[in-house]
Amino acid sequence: MPDYDVVVVGAGPAGSMTAKWAAKGGARVLMIEKRQEIGSPVRCGEGISRPWLDSVGVKLDSKSVAREVKGANIVAPNGTSFYLSEKMAGNEVGIVLDRVFFDKLLAHDAAKAGADLVLKTSAIKLLKSGNKVTGVKIKSFGETKDIKCGCVVGADGYESQVGRWAGINTNLAPRDITTCFQYRLTNINYDPDYCEFVLGSKAPGGYIWIFPKNEDTANVGIGMQLTKLKDPADVKKHLDRFVLADPRLKKGKPLELVSGAVSICAPIDKTVGDGVLLVGDAARQIDPITGGGISNSCKAGKVAGEVLAKATTEKNFSAQSLQRYEKGWRDLLENNLYRNWMAKEKLVTLTDDAFNKIIMTLNQVGVEKMSTFAILKAIQTKHPELVKEFQEFL
Repeated sequence: MPDYDVVVVGAGPAGSMTAKWAAKGGARVLMIEKRQEIGSPVRCGEGISRPWLDSVGVKLDSKSVAREVKGANIVAPNGTSFYLSEKMAGNEVGIVLDRVFFDKLLAHDAAKAGADLVLKTSAIKLLKSGNKVTGVKIKSFGETKDIKCGCVVGADGYESQVGRWAGINTNLAPRDITTCFQYRLTNINYDPDYCEFVLGSKAPGGYIWIFPKNEDTANVGIGMQLTKLKDPADVKKHLDRFVLADPRLKKGKPLELVSGAVSICAPIDKTVGDGVLLVGDAARQIDPITGGGISNSCKAGKVAGEVLAKATTEKNFSAQSLQRYEKGWRDLLENNLYRNWMAKEKLVTLTDDAFNKIIMTLNQVGVEKMSTFAILKAIQTKHPELVKEFQEFL
């Protein structure tokens, strides 16, 4: 008999949601986390919207919420703003989390559902019988150990090793990688009621964000397409230049800095194999336009957990059985991910003048919802030449 039905590698939002819903359905679940503290260090802008939380069974506590905002301010290269209410602003606006507590909250929910959790423990190899994954070799506090299980879940993020070990192609083209750098700046004088997104050549192939944490502190970060970087240090230089030129921010003092990369690719072809499944950034389920992944990871994690609970009951963790996860997450996310990837491919080619026209048009015409479709339709009314490559979506 295997040691567990499911072993989840990685205790971020995707991993904890998978562990929770699998355990709630009766699976014996172990979740391992390589770091010694869940949620730290933070590698995220921390913005989310509210509407999807109930659908995945997340009830936020006061510690997890750093700031509630009224909406988003989209800023053109010429400084023109376009304001959106929270309800219209998309998946990254409404609440700025404290991920240190949010990730612990999700892990707590998983543990309460019955999942076992071990910290400072890394997966170092998949155990296999032929092509079938039968478990994982772990290293915990200097000791190695084989854990037999029905399914290994790779929730190990952007740099997923589980996917690579399983032979699932998660490779990324350089144009599908965003490099990020973020300060938490305090002593700043800004509007803490709006998340701000700055478009154009200040952040080539990406954007700059200001996500409020409190009255005088915010996450101020930048994401740049990897192909736009001549040197790895460019991303920090661009952000420093922006901060020093902005009178609201230039007196700010950094409380912390984080850097990393996220995938901004089209949906990949395959996320399951015999005895293995990928979720979250490991499965490349990140929004290609915003680089946000918390909501998608939680939604896909719930699907994964429910499928794994059924697979446990049926004692069948074959690739065919796990196709229910493949279909489930694609039904929820794939069309939007693909549409946003197509839009991203176009956005990274736009000039500052084109962004200025877009923001001007949005101010003139307005949009009912901050979706790719709604924005394209609005732009089409004034500047059809900017959206001619998106006719299939209109």
